[in-house]
Amino acid sequence: MLNVEGVSKTYPLARQGVLGPRPVLDALTDVSLSIARGESFGLVGESGSGKSTLSRIVLALEKPTAGRVTFDGADVHALRSAALRDVRARMQVVFQDPYASLNPRMRVHDILTEPLVIHADRFPMTARARTDRAAELLSLVGLGPQHLHRHPHEFSGGQRQRIAIARALACEPQFLVLDEPTSALDVSVQAQVLNLLHDLQQRLGLTYLFISHDLAVVRHVCDRVALLLRGRIVETGPTEQVWNAPSSDYARMLLDAMPVPDPDLSPFNR
Repeated sequence: MLNVEGVSKTYPLARQGVLGPRPVLDALTDVSLSIARGESFGLVGESGSGKSTLSRIVLALEKPTAGRVTFDGADVHALRSAALRDVRARMQVVFQDPYASLNPRMRVHDILTEPLVIHADRFPMTARARTDRAAELLSLVGLGPQHLHRHPHEFSGGQRQRIAIARALACEPQFLVLDEPTSALDVSVQAQVLNLLHDLQQRLGLTYLFISHDLAVVRHVCDRVALLLRGRIVETGPTEQVWNAPSSDYARMLLDAMPVPDPDLSPFNR
């Protein structure tokens, strides 16, 4: 479904002198990966590794310096406005911080129906039908129609992320970019949201690009994983293979840095 082929991205930096060359930051270097339909693909890396840059390029929010991204065979950065608009309805994103990604001045009803208004050519509906669709979306993520006329600040963090997921599903997408969707949530709420995402994928046949810095979370969600270090992919493969038999020093470092749940095995209990 999605292919990233040799993508690189550089950003110009401020000149150090009047006559000196302008330095550049290599955010991504020759990144390639493919995601099959119905698959959950994890992208793991520390802060500054290039994960969010890659997600913006996949969503055609930024253009790569080199390489290309194809979605169902179409180069997303070569599409004209109408075709790109259609692709963006089929590719949606759930951001890390649900409070920052939801307009605090809008009620949940308007947040969920706005995508249907924007893509009215794909989803011709009356105002009443859009309201019914918003209530259906809330039910899909475990909320109810009584929440339609509330503002984001009236919900907990986990509920706000459920609303953000519902908004992403409004246009019946096939592909979701999940950009650290649980890292801003409490541990118990993280598990609930991860289980919700798993259930939605099974029910709706969704394809996920799951971006995280936590290999344990990715293991719970993803079929395959790629490890990104300083803009380069250093290892990729089935999640269990990377977990049980890592081939890169970076993967071994991530696994060694994970907390030990058994207190008898903890290095502090010695």
